[in-house]
Order: sequence, then C-alpha cells, then structure tokens
Amino acid sequence: MMFGSIISLEETYGDLDKIRDVYERAIANMPPATEKRFWRRYIYLWVNYALFEELDSKDIEKTRSVYKECINRIPHKVFSFSKIWIMFANFEIRQKNLQNARQIYGHAIGLRPKPKIFEAYIQLELQLGNVDRCRTIYEKFLETSPSHCNAWIKYAHLERDLRELDRARGIFEVAIGQPHLDSPELLWKVYIDFETEQEEYDKVRELYKRLLERTKHVKVWMSFAQFENSISNVEEARKIYSQGFELLKKNDNKEEAVMLIDSWKEFEVKTGDQEQIKAVEKKMPKRIIKKRPLVMEDGSEAGFEEFYDYIFPGEEKAPGLAILEMARQWKKQANQ
Repeated sequence: MMFGSIISLEETYGDLDKIRDVYERAIANMPPATEKRFWRRYIYLWVNYALFEELDSKDIEKTRSVYKECINRIPHKVFSFSKIWIMFANFEIRQKNLQNARQIYGHAIGLRPKPKIFEAYIQLELQLGNVDRCRTIYEKFLETSPSHCNAWIKYAHLERDLRELDRARGIFEVAIGQPHLDSPELLWKVYIDFETEQEEYDKVRELYKRLLERTKHVKVWMSFAQFENSISNVEEARKIYSQGFELLKKNDNKEEAVMLIDSWKEFEVKTGDQEQIKAVEKKMPKRIIKKRPLVMEDGSEAGFEEFYDYIFPGEEKAPGLAILEMARQWKKQANQ
C-alpha cells in the first residue's frame, strides 16, 4: 500500500507533523464500497494512527479524537470491527477513565452487538470484581445471541465458580431449552460434566435420559454407559449398552450399532467374565461387501460402487429367499 510505505519512511525521520499529515491524507481515502474486505486495511491505518498519537506523539486528546472519528466512519448497520472498539476502551482504561471505557462498550453493544465486545466487557468487569455487572452484561449478550452456546457455558461457569450452583443449574436449563443452538452437543456435555463434578449422579442420569429423548446418537449411549461404569455401576452400564444396541439395530443404524457393540465388547473385556464377553461376541455382525448403482447428479447411472454392509445374527436369509429377493430387484430395475 503506497501510504504505508510513505508513513514508514517519514517515521524513520521522526517528524511528527509530517507523519500526522501522511496519516490524515491516508484516512481521507475511504474504501469504495461497504464491503468488509475493502475496509480491513483502512481500519488498520486508523489503528496505527491512534497508536502513533498515543505512543509517539503522546497526545492523549488527539488519540481519543482519532478513535472517535474512526468509529464514526464505520457503517455499523452493515458491519463493524470489534478490534477498534476494544482498543479504544483499553486506551481509556490506560488513562484511568473507567467510565469512558464502559460507555464505549455500551455504545458498541448498542450499534452492533458482537460476541468479542461482550466478552471483552465482561472480562473488564470480572477483573474489577463487579459480579452483578457481569451478570447484566451476560443477560444482554444472551438476549441478542441466544444461540451462542459458549456464552451460556461461560455464564454458568461464572456462577459455578462463585458456588452459586442453583444459579448455574438454572442457566444451563434455560440454555438447553433454546430452539436454536450453535453447538448443542457441547452444551449438553458441559451441563452433564457440571452435575458429575457436583456428584449429583441422579441428575446426571436424568440429563442423559432427556438427551436420549432428543437424539439416539451412538455417542450419547456410549457416554451414558461410560458414566455408569465410572461410578462402578457396572450392571447399569451393561443395561445401557444392551438397550442402545437393540434400539440402533432396530432403527437400521447399522454402523452406529457396530460402534456401540465394539465399545461394549471393550467394556466387557475390562470388567466382565468370559461368559459375558462371549455373549457380546455372539451379537457382533458379519461385514460383507455389496454393490449399488452409482447415480450422477443428472440422474444417469455411472456403473456401480462397493460398500460395506453388516449382517447381524438372526438376520441371515435362507438361500432360496435371497435368490427370490435378487429376482425381485432385477425385475424392478427392468421395469424402470
């Protein structure tokens, strides 16, 4: 960038007025369009200008005016830059103007609430020990971004660290009740970990059961069984493995059923006897290779592709039935 080179050259001579003049001419050239990618270099000019005024020129009022003018030029209804807000607030903190810093964060939240702004503001108040202010900011944060799981988790952890366990539990409950979450699996895991840390094992079981009402994913079954095993509840872990395996197999989730029974066998090797290990091994499927038509995006066939399938004990078909099924498939394809 041409102005960047000129600024670097002027800085080697140390003439503050000339350096300032180059910065002023540089920032006069606003980006041609309101697209964030065009504005990034432009904002860095302002950042460097503000740092020059604070550190080299040591003109505090000029530094403040640079930050204010930069913020006034950004089209906040289209996009914003968290970096410039946070830098401005930190500048005011260095000047021991805490109220100014709070006003800057409040202004930023009012114009364009973004996670980084909330997080920086919360960190400031947390360092000052202002717990009630942190709570207020978290509530505003979650009001504007209710799907932001990390915010829910950090808010709950704040209450946990304060030993306000019922408050933390209440936050988790509101969080998992949100209709849209960016990382629901993480939120549920952290909530379960929280109750485990408190040794509230009945609450942990209840959470797993509630989660299984929403999803039957194999990792939930595995985690549930591993939890019971971790507290030496071996028989309950075995029941969970069995229940999950039968349900996944019934719903034709073969690959997930295989994952679960592999975990189940590993569990029995570590905790069970030979009879229990053999009982699980008898449930394990055979892996076979099959072929299926490969269909292109336009609907045309492009040969066949091989894939693995699993046949569980009791699912094997008599040879005659298998031939009849192949004949039905061939007839179906011929009529298409």
